[in-house]
Amino acid sequence: MTNSQHALLLVGDVGGTKTDLAIFAFDQDLRKPLARAHFYNADYTDLKSIVAVFLRQAALDVDAACFDVAGPVLSGRVRLTNLPWDVDAADLREALGLERVWVLNDLAAIAQAVPFLAPPDLQVLNVGMAAPGGALAVIAPGTGLGEAFLVWDGVAYRHFPSEGGHADFAPPTPEYIDLFRYLSGRLEHVSYELVCSGRGIPHLYDYYRDSGRAADTPEFAAALASAADPTPLIVESALGRGPVSPLSVAALDAFVTILGAEAGNLALKVLSTGGLFIGGGIPPRVLPALADGRFMQAFFRKGRFAHILRNIPVAVITNPDATLFGAAHYAQTRLMATHPSAP
Repeated sequence: MTNSQHALLLVGDVGGTKTDLAIFAFDQDLRKPLARAHFYNADYTDLKSIVAVFLRQAALDVDAACFDVAGPVLSGRVRLTNLPWDVDAADLREALGLERVWVLNDLAAIAQAVPFLAPPDLQVLNVGMAAPGGALAVIAPGTGLGEAFLVWDGVAYRHFPSEGGHADFAPPTPEYIDLFRYLSGRLEHVSYELVCSGRGIPHLYDYYRDSGRAADTPEFAAALASAADPTPLIVESALGRGPVSPLSVAALDAFVTILGAEAGNLALKVLSTGGLFIGGGIPPRVLPALADGRFMQAFFRKGRFAHILRNIPVAVITNPDATLFGAAHYAQTRLMATHPSAP
């Protein structure tokens, strides 16, 4: 391997729908990649195929690689949760001819970035009062629903992944009991991910349609029927950016309330007195709905512990490169540990 001061890092953010790849110089700003490209996973059979195309396009020789993936990583291996791919660090090391390849959970990558985020990277929903050294929590609805947390070890924050998004869904108010009953009759397991993610929003829409609680317009129904992915249409309509759809408005209202409730659950479970951060691809797109008070009302609705939650700072991560930046920082930290002479 080349001197780590001049090393080039290949970093990838592998989601359920797309993969974002970039190359960074170890000794330069990790927010400024030397090369970058986006790939839709449906066009490829595996991650190695995407990486091969990218490296040919970039025409740069990399020295180490780090990939964050949407799924539980065990001993450097993972079967992606929302994509039929297996990703194996050892397999990638052999395919890329590299000594160092790391695979980590995508929420661990976001968590890795959190301590380094600046005010321009965030939209604050609750100012609160952060406790010095307090635990930090991350919840991120995208294709799925990811969760992670960080704890202070006396020197730095250490991140820990979680699969809390697959925990049992609990109706936050009596209004959502019928939603749970409806989904229980259709799904093997009703998790938070299946009501609070890109995969979950259509389930909310279907519930309001089938329960007769709201009506839809013929124009929107026709557009939805022909859409390959209904979620973007539902979200855009709910925000007034497309054909009018009362069902979409109801679905987004439910999404915001359920996300707020589960964010509050996570904050209590890890006692995130340092703050809670909302990542993922959906929150920046629905900021008006998150910032109008409904999210925080659901977040605070924890009975005797509401006063604790009111002190927790809450912010949406608006920097779209936070996950990639976190994975790059993780790789940089690992290289510094093996090459202490690096800057």
